[in-house]
Amino acid sequence: MPQEKMAPRVPRPLRVLAAVLEKKGRWLIAKRKKGDRFAGFWEFPGGKQEPGESPKECLARELYEELGIRARVGRYLGSVLYSSPGFSIELMAYRVSHLAGTLHLRDHEEIRWVPPNEVGHFALTEPDKLLLQKLRGEEEKEGT
Repeated sequence: MPQEKMAPRVPRPLRVLAAVLEKKGRWLIAKRKKGDRFAGFWEFPGGKQEPGESPKECLARELYEELGIRARVGRYLGSVLYSSPGFSIELMAYRVSHLAGTLHLRDHEEIRWVPPNEVGHFALTEPDKLLLQKLRGEEEKEGT
């Protein structure tokens, strides 16, 4: 009897949450520190979801840990899948409102408030590029 080949097991994507934090018509983006995966690239702030944590709980926790702010996590905006050899993530975006606290750089080199139409001018991580494309597509749908 011929032996069946088993397909290689594809690891489940790591779930990462991203905040679309808007202030005066500008979005907050953050530059990754040296030594991190994607070091020197820009991203929407956020982080990895821990077991037993909801996406909204994760994003609120990550914003407090990374930037020192309390935030209200609002509407789900969409998600994208990104894969490269040995690495796969599901990046989920939520609209976020800043409630309290002053922004502090704990996990990033720099932050900037950028008009949404200029975010793509920055060297974004590959997952964040995909997310930006998705967000722009959703904005176009809402505007029509």
